[in-house]
Amino acid sequence: MNSRQPIPVVVLTGFLGSGKTTVLNHLLANRGGTRIGVVVNDFGSIEIDAMSVAGQVGDSMVSLGGGCLCCAVDGSELDAYLEKLAAPVHRIDVIVIEASGLAEPQEMVKMLMANENPAIRYGGMVQVVDAAEFDATRARHPETERHLAVADLVVLNKTDRVDAAERTRIEAALGTLCGPGIPVVGADHGRIDPELLFDRRPWTETRGQLSFEDLLAEAAHQADEADGTDPADGAGHDHERCGHVHAAYESIEFVSEQALHPRRFLDFLDRRPAGLYRIKGFVHFGVPGHEERYEVHAVGRFLRFAPGPWGRGETRLTQLVLIGSGTDGPALLRELEACREPAPRQVPPESMWGVLRYVDRPADTPAED
Repeated sequence: MNSRQPIPVVVLTGFLGSGKTTVLNHLLANRGGTRIGVVVNDFGSIEIDAMSVAGQVGDSMVSLGGGCLCCAVDGSELDAYLEKLAAPVHRIDVIVIEASGLAEPQEMVKMLMANENPAIRYGGMVQVVDAAEFDATRARHPETERHLAVADLVVLNKTDRVDAAERTRIEAALGTLCGPGIPVVGADHGRIDPELLFDRRPWTETRGQLSFEDLLAEAAHQADEADGTDPADGAGHDHERCGHVHAAYESIEFVSEQALHPRRFLDFLDRRPAGLYRIKGFVHFGVPGHEERYEVHAVGRFLRFAPGPWGRGETRLTQLVLIGSGTDGPALLRELEACREPAPRQVPPESMWGVLRYVDRPADTPAED
């Protein structure tokens, strides 16, 4: 990861039994070469057997292997551990906070949004919902509606435990409880594509110890052997259960050598469909005073831009990847084509105001004129 870019902090929430720890373990097991910092309030919620062989690093931090670190904290310690995880020595790419027991999700989001540490940035809140216990959870925890109202992405977990009609009913209920356009991703056993939350990097290094992924792969191999399945012949090999859940999503790429008009692009983002789960990439606006490259990151309805310099000799282009399910790819591409601007130098600088609303700036850094 470029050390000059702040590390995204993703908040993972959900009531006891919803499956958020299962989601977290799935993300860790299918992260590619991405280095993840994990903040939890109880080590017991993570695969403790894997952690015990991965090695200790002390001070309430445990190495998960392959570059991942885990912290056990309470709410008062959170800022300190985020700062510690963001230290360049760890080279962390993304931090995931399992919010249970730490604070009300809304308060945690406010704290992260107000955090002035330039090494981190808020990366969105993901709420995990138990499909099989949806009504019971709402009755037992009235604050469910408050939590859903501030979520950027909802994972409807344990969909394998309800029939199609019940799932449709729950999704309709979530549509009224969540904010406008908040996407709902169905999952069983917490299996969502990590690409919905962060970029997986290719695993190219051997560090002399088993990584978290190696340990879980070894456990799966042993389970196959115990079941009498030969992993080599592919029999009984369920790609969905091995983390290849990306087959459930569509990925659309958009590249433009022409600049994009900031207002038209913001209009596109404002009306993006609920099935469009993630947008990532770089945008070239080319508006006077704002010629830098703008990294864009959207998870559900959460949106952030991060301006940065172009590389030496780098071509000024817009490059976007859109990940979703049930979306109309050609229609999305047509909408993006309509955002092109052939004469960006003639676009007034005030047209960038909408974009700049979604830019995090250190308190001592003035906005550009």
